[in-house]
Amino acid sequence: MTVDLTAPAASADPYAVFRSLRDTDPVHWSEAHRAWLITRYDDVSDAFRNKAFSNDRVRPVLARRKEPSAASDVLGLLAGWMVVTDPPEHTRLRRLAAGAFKGQRIAVMGEQITAIVDRLLSAFLEGDGAQDLISEVAYPLPAIVIATMLGAPPADRDRFREWSDELALVAFGTGGAARADRHQRALRGLREMDAYFHTLVDHRRRALGDDMLSALMARDGDDLLSDDELVAMCALLLFAGHETTTNSIANATLALLRHPDQLDRLRADPDLIGPAVEELLRFDGPIKVLNRWVVAETEVRGKRISPGERVHLVLASANRDPMRFDDPDTLDLGRNPNPHIAFGKGIHACIGAQLARMETRIAVSRIVSRMPGLALAEEPVWKDVLASRAMDRLVVRHS
Repeated sequence: MTVDLTAPAASADPYAVFRSLRDTDPVHWSEAHRAWLITRYDDVSDAFRNKAFSNDRVRPVLARRKEPSAASDVLGLLAGWMVVTDPPEHTRLRRLAAGAFKGQRIAVMGEQITAIVDRLLSAFLEGDGAQDLISEVAYPLPAIVIATMLGAPPADRDRFREWSDELALVAFGTGGAARADRHQRALRGLREMDAYFHTLVDHRRRALGDDMLSALMARDGDDLLSDDELVAMCALLLFAGHETTTNSIANATLALLRHPDQLDRLRADPDLIGPAVEELLRFDGPIKVLNRWVVAETEVRGKRISPGERVHLVLASANRDPMRFDDPDTLDLGRNPNPHIAFGKGIHACIGAQLARMETRIAVSRIVSRMPGLALAEEPVWKDVLASRAMDRLVVRHS
């Protein structure tokens, strides 16, 4: 048996597949993905500390490519992103970026994010009949927030969303017909984005503001981010923040609609939103899989894993592991403790997790409070992608 997580049935309900793997083959070699799938919580958690599993996973793939191609050009542009580096390079980049992601900097954005959410919801509520909550609310929100954080002109927000979509075709392992020209499309978007952010960085160098890009330019002793590193940080913030937050909001809303008792519970106790979002992230989070490149011989549950192989850490499976969570397939908004790993763990945990949590808390709480008649209008169709847990549309009625 080999598992393909981009098959339609696995995309629609990956948790049945994960349950089977955890029970029968928790360290599974998938021919479809040419990678090991690690599915139990303890094994995934340990893997984040295993130095045999490298996060520097783009450059080895790039080195194997002998002929120039759009795919090679895409990989070349991605290779400098902090999220695909290891220490000491990762340590330096994360240290220099940390100041821009300080808790107080994110916290003061709450009022601004609430205003953006309410503006989007007001427009949504003006519509009649069934509407797509993703395209009208969950999808535009993070692009607007990120553009605002970077000090980009409001008119450029649609471009941000387009670039994020093009890159997602490559980064999340799209299956089906979308594979055909995905590298060409991603390359066009990356080149446009690269040129745009270089222009924005140049402008900010000459006129610092109170935005996050200006904060990223801060010097730490004798060290600071180069222009190319700043551009890579902007691109990473846009891509990782947009896709992840869109999925978090959409998946959380769907989970509540499928569990009306928990939706009623949240409506009755709005202060539950904090632990509620943590449980919604555990129950059906935005990321299914994180990839690692094997750089040294290692062993997991008796399976020998060799250098040059790939490992997929299946976060979505780990977060439903009954050996770690009581009744893991039950949505319990008051779950405590809740040590989920929806945003990773350790030195590579998502640096923007606090922002994603805030956007999700605000969006979900406002959706719940402003749409008392919210109901699912049609069954969602899930995207056949490997890494993310994402719907094409979430069509709802609000009255």
